[in-house]
Amino acid sequence: MRFSLHVRITAEFVGTAFLLMAVVGSGIMGERLSGGNVAIALLANTIATGAALVALILTFGSISGAHFNPVVTLADASQRGIPWHEVPGYIISQILGAYVGVICAHLMFALPLLSPSRHARGGISQVFSEFIATFGLLSVIWGCSRLRSSAVPFAVGTYITAAYWFTASTSFANPAVTLARAATATFSGIRPADVPSFIAAQLFGAAGATALFRWLVPALPVIAPTFSSRTPPTVGKDCRPRSKQEY
Repeated sequence: MRFSLHVRITAEFVGTAFLLMAVVGSGIMGERLSGGNVAIALLANTIATGAALVALILTFGSISGAHFNPVVTLADASQRGIPWHEVPGYIISQILGAYVGVICAHLMFALPLLSPSRHARGGISQVFSEFIATFGLLSVIWGCSRLRSSAVPFAVGTYITAAYWFTASTSFANPAVTLARAATATFSGIRPADVPSFIAAQLFGAAGATALFRWLVPALPVIAPTFSSRTPPTVGKDCRPRSKQEY
């Protein structure tokens, strides 16, 4: 079953909003309860974000593909997973949802609706970290969706959980998340001046992983487990689940 575009972009809006509530809200809670221990605050932020991703992809994956991420949408469209004319609706809903998620997190913790972050995340090491984080995320998505699509929610959640700790940038890997986190002066924020370089690195990382897996696994095997009744997250046209008649 393929849902209408307005249903799918609504799912992207709601899913991205909840993702940002998890990221920002857990960062605030972790910072307040950690007693100044940054490692404990980051651990709390990590666990909540990874767990939320699994739940949200399971919830919205069969509706919209559960992209929640403009580079995932662009990568999917580049492989003909969704039509290009649907891309603006997806990306706009993701960005708007991200800001709404930040606002909701701030409201829950009695903070100003939006406030510019002063958390500096500049420098070549941070930018390279975002390239690696996004390359890894798209590699996980493409590899799992083409070969073991039912594992996508768990693979993405656990990858992001790990990447929080092995990348210097704590793995934003998402332009919508990056933009919205510039509007929170809390633990998970990013200084607005650092946003453009992060987004550029994310775009290059996603493009690199998509090109690699286009070569490594150009098509879905004839028999493969499916994520749902419709295309799994970020699966392109040539690697979507197919019926016997299509073969």
